[in-house]
Amino acid sequence: MPFARVEPRLLIKAESLQPTGAFKLRGAYAAISALSREARGAGVVAHSSGNHAHAVAYAAALLGVPATVVVPANAPPIKVEAARSLGARIVFCEPGLAARTRTVDQLISEHGYAPIPPFDHRDVIAGQGTVGLEIAADCPDVDLVVCPVGGGGLISGVAAAVTATRPGALVVGVEPELAADARDSLRAGHRVAWPAADTQRTIADALRADQVGELPMRHMLAQVHDIVTVSEDEIRAAMRLLATGARLVAEPGGAVAVAACLFRSDELPRARRRVAILSGGNVDPALLAEVLRSDGAQQAMPSQAAVSTAGLGTAGSAGLGTAGTAGLGTAGTAGLGTAGTAGPAMADGG
Repeated sequence: MPFARVEPRLLIKAESLQPTGAFKLRGAYAAISALSREARGAGVVAHSSGNHAHAVAYAAALLGVPATVVVPANAPPIKVEAARSLGARIVFCEPGLAARTRTVDQLISEHGYAPIPPFDHRDVIAGQGTVGLEIAADCPDVDLVVCPVGGGGLISGVAAAVTATRPGALVVGVEPELAADARDSLRAGHRVAWPAADTQRTIADALRADQVGELPMRHMLAQVHDIVTVSEDEIRAAMRLLATGARLVAEPGGAVAVAACLFRSDELPRARRRVAILSGGNVDPALLAEVLRSDGAQQAMPSQAAVSTAGLGTAGSAGLGTAGTAGLGTAGTAGLGTAGTAGPAMADGG
């Protein structure tokens, strides 16, 4: 679907079309599938600002595994209710990665649950890597993949898959200016934490992690070319343009890669075939309506961008359309051990 009459084209990998509305289902299903029968019987626990919680609840329901999810008190209600509706037990905690991790550890100690981390886990990263494998398969001449960054699980898997299958392609991350810990980490060469109070300022609730994971950091150093940031106004503008031009609903965090391609193209490597990952579309209806009505920060479509979902639209919606039930065992495996950190050859999700 062309967004505007411009070259070079931008292809969108629309993970918003997944059954749970975001890419997180891939990693959640792969990780739960890899558990032993005994571990599944005890149940799983995860912490999330919303999308991972929904994904874990969905995958656990498919696999008949009891699920508990820890969510920050400021998580969007639409995401919390999605997990609750699938039978997951909801436990609230204070915002911030430290509080979420602490609560999960306490629940594991009390109940013996198996943890399903949102990003710092090799099976989760392997599952998210199927996004990159599908991009490489559907777009063999891709030379730039632009990817949102929160805790780093998605970009880790994507970078491992893309660099293994398309060695000449570059992977660039994008995060909000108000939560740029991954950018700072990549430039410093080690993990840099932002205060939770700072990352909570961004509209992109899915990208409010205040520090990338240890495993994602190793992938980023080995396989990610750069990380750029976008403003709050640019995120909102990208959401509007995606809705009105590409007929795709994006949550704020899901729209940042498209925002970078539209409004920060001078900060990205030159490329003939670009793919932006629209990582999720679980946006509160009231927020979406407010963004669509807003014109104070209206930004015209840049003359150097055209957006199409041709080719990748199918992979974005059908690759896990059989959802979480097929395809991850094979797709989540090839090439994901190349960073030396996403080790297992099998995600065992098939």
